[in-house]
This record gives sequence, C-alpha cells and structure tokens, in this order.
Amino acid sequence: MLAQEAKAPAPAATAAKLAATATAPAEQAAKPAEATAAVKPGDATAGQGKAAACGACHGMDGNSTDPQYPKLAGQSEAYIAHQLTNFKSGKRQNPIMLGMATALSEQDMHDIGAYFASKSSLPGVADQALVERGEQLYRQGDTAKGVPACMACHSIDGRGNPGAMYPQLTSQHAQYIEATLKAWHDGTVWGEDAHSQIMPGIAKKLDEKDIAAVASYVEGLHAAEGAGASAAK
Repeated sequence: MLAQEAKAPAPAATAAKLAATATAPAEQAAKPAEATAAVKPGDATAGQGKAAACGACHGMDGNSTDPQYPKLAGQSEAYIAHQLTNFKSGKRQNPIMLGMATALSEQDMHDIGAYFASKSSLPGVADQALVERGEQLYRQGDTAKGVPACMACHSIDGRGNPGAMYPQLTSQHAQYIEATLKAWHDGTVWGEDAHSQIMPGIAKKLDEKDIAAVASYVEGLHAAEGAGASAAK
C-alpha cells in the first residue's frame, strides 16, 4: 500500500512534463520570427555611436586615410550589413573584421550601414599613365579577354546598384581595389552564393597591368555636380 501511494502522483508529473514538451517547440519556433521582425531599417543616428570603433581604420566619416582600408562613406546600408554578416559567419575571412563583427547584432549592422551610407566619399585622383586602359576596362570591358564593362554593374559614375547589391566604387582607394582584385584573381571568394562568384570569375581574366589600371581609374572616378561621371586626370 505504501508503495502504491508513493507512485500515485506520477501520472500528474508525467502529464506536466508532456505539456511542457508540447509547448517548447512552439516557443522555440516563435523566437526566430520575433528576432527577424525586430530588425528595422538602419538608423544613422544610432549607427554613429556604434560605428565609433570603425573609425580607427575607416575614418570617422567613412573616408579612410590609410589606403589599405576601404572607404565606407556613401556605401549602401544593405551592402555594408551583408559584408558584416559575412565577416561574422566566416564566409569572408579577415581576422580583424571577424573580431569587430562578432559582437554586432543584425540591427547594429544595419544602423552602422545607414550611418556610413549618409556620408559622402571624398574624391581621389587617378594616375594619368593608367587612365586610358582603366577607362577602357571600366566603360567598355575587354571582349577579347571576356571581361565585361565594370559600369554595367557598378553604374556609369561608380555609385553602384544597392538593390542588386553591387557596391559603390567611386573614389575608392586604388591600393584597396588592387589588393582585392588580386585576391579574387588568386582564388579568394567572399561567399558560396552565385553573387559572390561574379568578381572572382572576372578577376581571373585580368593581368596585373589591367588590375592596376582599373584600380587607379576607380580612385579618380567621381560624379561632378550636375554633370556626368569623370575621372580625375
């Protein structure tokens, strides 16, 4: 009798466990949806404070003074957030950026992107000796090599295409562009999706002189107010 009395509460305890198990998946399923819904369009004001740490390399206004680090001023919010996501996941390899991106939430990434998107990229200067070939590659491409015109994706003035996730190139440091193209040429890829395969495929068709020329041309590329694009010569 004592043994039976001790076992009596067992059905109720079992029922409670089953009820808890039944509700857990629903609660877990709701969490990703809540997290996704919580991400709002980037807030440039909030992003200014969050981007303070970025200023050491990229400049407080996104115009880096060290040409090994890219200018972020004027870059689209979506592109910046996407690249930060790639750094955080390890799809795009960079020890420094991995450390910077790891602590960022998706909302942080969009806020930082919105802040830099609100800034203007300072114009650069192209090397006169490289302008002719650089302009040819940027505006016409090279059919013999199977290289498409850069402006087909990055626009005539280098402002890019935010909707299609093609980045702004105008006034970017030639040193950074050259290093990036060389890395793609040598097999570096920034992700596994089809979009990430585009530039490595193109860069493989460029030789060192082509890379130097188009990189220099891009640095001097800027849109004059009220006029079309021009390359500083």
